[in-house]
Amino acid sequence: MLTLSSHTSVYLAAGATDLRRSIDGLAALVQEGFGLDPFSPCLFVFCNPAHNDRQQPK
Repeated sequence: MLTLSSHTSVYLAAGATDLRRSIDGLAALVQEGFGLDPFSPCLFVFCNPAHNDRQQPK
């Protein structure tokens, strides 16, 4: 679980993102696609095409 301060910005990428990209690919998407600094103290959230990237606990 994450603990975020009240000053933390959270950005949700609308639509599907190919999560097979490396961390560098996702950072490039943040920088070039959204015009944001991927190294800023923000949280960037991506979803896979099926929106089922979470695993269910057993």
